[in-house]
Amino acid sequence: MNEDAGLSLEGLEISLGARRLLQLDRDVAPGETLSVMGPSGSGKSTLFAFIGGFLGPGFSASGRIRLNGRDVTGLAPEHRRIGLLFQDALLFPHMSVGGNLLFALPPHIRGRRARRAACEAMLADVDLAGTFDRDPATLSGGQAARVALARTLIAEPEALLLDEPFSRLDAGLKDMVRALVFTRIAERRIPAVLVTHDPADAEAAGGAVVRIGGTPEVSRQSKGAA
Repeated sequence: MNEDAGLSLEGLEISLGARRLLQLDRDVAPGETLSVMGPSGSGKSTLFAFIGGFLGPGFSASGRIRLNGRDVTGLAPEHRRIGLLFQDALLFPHMSVGGNLLFALPPHIRGRRARRAACEAMLADVDLAGTFDRDPATLSGGQAARVALARTLIAEPEALLLDEPFSRLDAGLKDMVRALVFTRIAERRIPAVLVTHDPADAEAAGGAVVRIGGTPEVSRQSKGAA
């Protein structure tokens, strides 16, 4: 097994002015999900932004982010190969379901037929076969969440960041979408980081849990800690 495989968060420290928001030192193996839990304002979304490459002005950060052996700390977001899932599906309303996937499809898949076939296969993989030509406005909340997952996966990310992606779903849909997301992460051996305030999300993810924001000095977790 490649020792560099997976996502490594090495000595991360993020501050806002003089206030230290969080410290984190963790490895996330391929197919595993690290859950980061804490109340609003604890720094969960700030961590998400730093790993993704779009930390806002006013924040200072140190440490290193390595993905499958590559140091991506200084790379622009589009060069990190990190997929994002947010609270809202954020589908392009002027595109069909298939158009949303085509937008994210890697350029190495060439030819109109091949590109459509790849999108249809991905839609089938998230139990949405036959929806390529659908208008996103006609989708239920659960269907839109699955299209968002399909669009993220078809881009062939090397890691995933999940920003409370189940929080807007009805209670009856949450278990189904959670199971789908974490099953696909495991099957595709993608390291993932989930930020959430919901213990049920972390339980479904099944991986290690880091809690931040419990005290004025944010909790510190070390590699290998439970």
